[in-house]
Amino acid sequence: METTYYCIEVPAEAAGQRLDAFLATRLTDLSRAAVQRLIDDGQVLLTEGKPRSSMKLAGGEQITVEIPPPAPAVPLAEQIPLDVLYEDHDLIVINKSAGMTVHPGAGVDSGTLVNALLGHCTDLSGIGGEIRPGIVHRLDKGTSGVLVVAKNDIAHRGLAEQFAAHSIKRLYWALIYGSPNEDTGKVSNSIGRHPTDRLRMSGKAKHGKEATTNWRVLERFGAASLVQLRLETGRTHQIRVHLSEANMPLLGDPLYPDGGRFNNLKDTRLKGMISHLGRQALHARVLGFIHPLTGQYLEFSSEPPEDFSGILAYLRETAAVTTTFS
Repeated sequence: METTYYCIEVPAEAAGQRLDAFLATRLTDLSRAAVQRLIDDGQVLLTEGKPRSSMKLAGGEQITVEIPPPAPAVPLAEQIPLDVLYEDHDLIVINKSAGMTVHPGAGVDSGTLVNALLGHCTDLSGIGGEIRPGIVHRLDKGTSGVLVVAKNDIAHRGLAEQFAAHSIKRLYWALIYGSPNEDTGKVSNSIGRHPTDRLRMSGKAKHGKEATTNWRVLERFGAASLVQLRLETGRTHQIRVHLSEANMPLLGDPLYPDGGRFNNLKDTRLKGMISHLGRQALHARVLGFIHPLTGQYLEFSSEPPEDFSGILAYLRETAAVTTTFS
């Protein structure tokens, strides 16, 4: 793997933010601690001045970030608590917390789900390689919810085949700005790397992979809505790209534009709750699949975490709720 370089322009609305906090929202696979290590190691450059983690941005700066390839070492086992929904000899189903990266990568070598799994069980599948043992699919760092991991190669192949055939049941809950004109819809296009911002994906990329997201509104609150998403494919940032480009951006998403929706909110308490969330309001609520060895259909679900649920409860209490689907 090669060294990766990112060139990031600081938008005017980021003025006053700490450098490390801003980069952690843009480099979504890196923790704030990992960003601070990059700064301390001289791998973050500014157009003017020597960068420090605590320095305040003025807006308009050009930042260059150099991320070295991950060390080719086997991840270390770490005793990190896990919310285990199911486990047998072949697989383990986890309710992943928001803020946890799934596997080690550039600038991240500890604190990941893989590190936690190696501390929990030693019999993970080797198909994903030394850095990604057992990993069949991923959730973004800021996305919480249900995720399955293979514990042997047979299970890994069986699950991977189901993901490739798009036969896995995957339902997500998301909080979006506004109230869509329709109750249901589908977004289908090709998703690839954004032509100018290498941190983002886009449905307007010249070279991409087919992606389809089905959505339906569960509840409407005026300023925001609760929607359920059903994935037919699993591309990087698929839901975030599709909703943002369909003018239904996620609350709190630090990477994909909301069209000024946050700044236009009149409810200051709601704005404070979204700011505290500090990530996209997206939760992988249901995952269903055929057990690759027993042939039994398994389905797991989890409730959104406290920060997501807190916003949802506040919206239900303060807005005139319209329930679209039971």
